[in-house]
Amino acid sequence: MVKAVVGEETQLRLAEDRLSQSSLPTQVGLVIGKLSSTLDRGFVFDLVPTPQNDAGQPACSLLEPTKDNRKKGSKSKSQTSDSSSSLVIDKDWVAEHARQVSRMMVGGIKVVGIYVWVSEAAFKNSIMVLCQTVKGVAEAASFLEDDLDERLLIHICYSPRRWTCRNCLLSSNITSSSLRPCDFKMGRVLTSLQTFKCLYNFDLRLPTYQEKTSKSHTLSDVLHNGISIYAKELQGAKAMIDGNLVVNDETCTTDGLHEVEMLLPFMKDMYIEACSQKDVIGIVNFTGSVCSFSFLNSKEPISQAVADIKDDIIRSLQSRLDIICDEADEDLGPTDDGIREASNDLSSGKPVSQLVLHSLRKNCNLSLPRRVFVPWLAGTFICDYIQSSETLEVLKDHCVELMSMEPPNDTSTILEPEEEALTVTTRSLWDVVVPCTSATNSSQEKSREITSTESSQKTIKSSNVNFIAAVFFLLSVLVGYMLIRKS
Repeated sequence: MVKAVVGEETQLRLAEDRLSQSSLPTQVGLVIGKLSSTLDRGFVFDLVPTPQNDAGQPACSLLEPTKDNRKKGSKSKSQTSDSSSSLVIDKDWVAEHARQVSRMMVGGIKVVGIYVWVSEAAFKNSIMVLCQTVKGVAEAASFLEDDLDERLLIHICYSPRRWTCRNCLLSSNITSSSLRPCDFKMGRVLTSLQTFKCLYNFDLRLPTYQEKTSKSHTLSDVLHNGISIYAKELQGAKAMIDGNLVVNDETCTTDGLHEVEMLLPFMKDMYIEACSQKDVIGIVNFTGSVCSFSFLNSKEPISQAVADIKDDIIRSLQSRLDIICDEADEDLGPTDDGIREASNDLSSGKPVSQLVLHSLRKNCNLSLPRRVFVPWLAGTFICDYIQSSETLEVLKDHCVELMSMEPPNDTSTILEPEEEALTVTTRSLWDVVVPCTSATNSSQEKSREITSTESSQKTIKSSNVNFIAAVFFLLSVLVGYMLIRKS
């Protein structure tokens, strides 16, 4: 459990000044940072306000008391409103904001809770709605770790000006007792972070089964299931940092960029194993390279950086697939962006990511978005994903709308380590088996050609020998005849 929280003073003071100058009665947003179970501490990097919803309404507003409650003695309207008002929060919109922002996070940086700018009285009158909002954010931007069942709720009170932080336990039944106070202070957090980078190559070959033997029918279902299985395998991988095998929980004492290499154990060839199963009808080949960054607090062990890298790789794969599926839900056309189909038969109106694989008779290819990295705070990065038909200009809107940050003016500062997009190729079992047979037949044909060529060469050599012998015989007869005539 997180017992103490340290916030980046530079960013939090900027957020406080922005709020005090805005004259807003209330505001809600996301807390970006990290919760460390090994240190029992939380780290807050920045506060990101939730933008207005699609209707142009703020995500948070104050519910004023009724007229009857205002007619009380000599109390002023402002005093009565301040003591009786409560918060109205668009919980679904805040959760959606958290879901999209979490895709932009890298290893060691996550959405760890919410903040609210409101008076003390209004805060106390809104404990339940705040706890429900925290839980919605936690579900929308979930952690892969099972041991972190808590999030942060930061209250910035403007009268009197005060910061307080509470730990919200994510139990099945949210009550007022779910909030527990924790120590909060400001200090230097971002400057002490250490940077780790990993370029990870993968090649997943996932079997597709007959309709009656599997619940995963669409391409997206197969990929989601395959990523979940692969996540368990990746968790058991060893790692090397700067060429040294990670074997203990020591801290990293050197500065600069640290290169991480994952070492997966040898496993069975899923391609051959899948073809040997009687219910398998095809193969989905998911391949590419994932670039991952992780940022570690100087007091955390380097094993945490490895865990954050693994977590980031899996979340990045899931995020790309989710982006494709989200666009598929909005797109009524037959194909997603970046998709090439091997046949014109797939014109049923469904996006390729939603096609039912057991009904396919032709191959299809799916190109997933590339990951790029945008400079953020104090040498850290956030990420975004772009389709093959998009340019870096699309990042500007995402930075402004989701992160409330100024987009980089110089695009050369944006990192593009993934040169090619991740690809997904579906193949029916017939196409998997036929090439092997074709290869065998081709080998037999080549063998026949070689045998025929060798026989022809032997015949030519034999003919050449006979011709030379005949010439030699004729020369011998002529020489003998000439000698006889002279004698």
